Amino acid sequence: MHHRTGQTLISRRNFLTSSLATASVSLISGRAQATTVPEAVRMTTATTQPPQHPTSGPHYRPVVTLNGWSLPFRTNGDWKEFHLVAEPVEREIAPGMKARLWGYNGQSPGPTIEAVEGDKVRIFVTNNLPEHTSVHWHGILLPAGMDGVGGVTQPHIPPGRTFVYEFQLKGSGTFMYHPHSDEMVQLAMGMMGMFISHSRDPHER
Repeated sequence: MHHRTGQTLISRRNFLTSSLATASVSLISGRAQATTVPEAVRMTTATTQPPQHPTSGPHYRPVVTLNGWSLPFRTNGDWKEFHLVAEPVEREIAPGMKARLWGYNGQSPGPTIEAVEGDKVRIFVTNNLPEHTSVHWHGILLPAGMDGVGGVTQPHIPPGRTFVYEFQLKGSGTFMYHPHSDEMVQLAMGMMGMFISHSRDPHER
């Protein structure tokens, strides 16, 4: 991929195969190309990290992810931008016993994504796996083209490519993200993570 853009996987052929999904994808193409891809932050040890307090926007009580961390983001206009990297992960689960897993940003399960109800989120997903993938945002209300069902609502993300998901959080709650491409294999390999949408109501944070 070209790292100067957050280029979505879009072509004329896609319009013929899934008009609804590609109509949604085409809407984000221009905006994605107008920005650079955020740095992909990785963590190579399964160590519980301190909670990541918000640096802008509404205050909330950040979560603590056991044996993990929350994914940093950058602010670009009124968007919060995250960068997930799907990749092989190796973990020592006992002295001398290593597991070869798949995950995100050096972790399996992947890092927790935290945002606030009403936030506009833009999530760049880079595929460093040996096969295609996608990301489904389980339980989150969003446009059909952003739902992450590979081959149905979007093209699969081939190895070495990046897809951009954009949506606004319509509610609060505890959700998860996981693949919807070869999902039985990829989930079993460890590809999943939490997505926390904090309430905008200060009495519920």
